[in-house]
Amino acid sequence: MEVQHFLEAKALTKKYPRGRATADPSRAGGYFTAVDNVTLCVERGETLAIVGESGCGKTTLARMLLRLIEPDSGQVLFGGRDLLKLGAQELRNTRREMQMVFQDPFASLDPRMRVREIVSEPLVIHEAELSKAQREARSVEILKRVGLGADALEKYPHEFSGGQRQRIGIARALVLKPKLVVADEPVSALDVSVGAQVLLLLQELQGELGLTYLFISHSLPVVAQIATRIAVMRSGRIVELGPARQVLTAPENSYTSELLAAVPRTVTSV
Repeated sequence: MEVQHFLEAKALTKKYPRGRATADPSRAGGYFTAVDNVTLCVERGETLAIVGESGCGKTTLARMLLRLIEPDSGQVLFGGRDLLKLGAQELRNTRREMQMVFQDPFASLDPRMRVREIVSEPLVIHEAELSKAQREARSVEILKRVGLGADALEKYPHEFSGGQRQRIGIARALVLKPKLVVADEPVSALDVSVGAQVLLLLQELQGELGLTYLFISHSLPVVAQIATRIAVMRSGRIVELGPARQVLTAPENSYTSELLAAVPRTVTSV
């Protein structure tokens, strides 16, 4: 009997046309392959970090796993269901179980919306049967859990620091009580000390809520703090995949060794 993984990608590929737009991309420079035949799995309750330099395809891969980008070929299985075969309503129902925390806490929050609207918006979309009072109670509950309070509801994003804005983004992602959270460079726009606090919060929330994380980063020191397994990505392909300690202390791929050589040795303290 085939093992059913929590989330699984099979031979995912995504290509984009080079050069100027044209009806025939092959005449405008052909295609470049952003994600090249990637196969991997994520197990329930773990943190799988996908690490690599900018442009290696890790964000494209993450968005395909959530079906925010359609792959050219391959499969995405979530809880045994093929996401690429789901109809609009089925996909919408599944989306509540899969949420994303974005890289830039300044750009990812609508400056015209109060925190009340930002955090409760997913509930309006996915749990329309809830009353306004119920939505507010859920919003306050999750805001408190991420280190903010009810007094945040009436404020706008510009009234918060970068770290606080990212906490609002985390609250928005968790208000639906998802099973999977994709965190796309969630601390890269933050100061080191503030980023460390956000990483600690994510770890605490994972333990309390039973979350599974797919964590995207270009920083090995960051993933060393949170990952249980690490996938190293280069030019659209996974070049190394294994337990975090093994990848960080005894890498098998020369590219991984190059990444490690470029950062302080403290990354090995996993």
